Amino acid sequence: MRPQNDNGKREKILAAVEAALERYGARREELIPILSDINRTLGYLPPEALNEVSKRLKEPHSQVMSVASFYQMLSTKPRGKHVVQFCESAPCHVVGGREVWEALQEHLHLEAGETSPDGQWTLITVSCLGLCSVGPVIVVDEDVYGNVTPERVPEILARYR
Repeated sequence: MRPQNDNGKREKILAAVEAALERYGARREELIPILSDINRTLGYLPPEALNEVSKRLKEPHSQVMSVASFYQMLSTKPRGKHVVQFCESAPCHVVGGREVWEALQEHLHLEAGETSPDGQWTLITVSCLGLCSVGPVIVVDEDVYGNVTPERVPEILARYR
């Protein structure tokens, strides 16, 4: 017999899958929006969700997993309450991106791809956010910050504490 909290977790996962399928339809061409919706709802894509999507879309699990692991916006492991994305593209790098990256690492005590032990922060790098004219750029959750300097990092992060 499963503990009650496991049943509650499974129900939450199935509800997220069902809601995404109702929103986008159980069609292969909607796989990315479906996975994005589930990821947004649950904070990541647990194996149970990927299995259910595979089954409901009649797609091989390997295909669903391939999409889930390819896109930076999706995660197959739990992320923190706040996700900090750092643009590591060349245009951001040449205008001080390296120093901003070091400030982020120093303040969060994280390396790329890590989540803080308290579950509050995840720090990831992305190859480009498409905002080269205002680099260096970071995104915290859905909020975009351009022309970031190392000195602004503490102020930006404090908004989410």
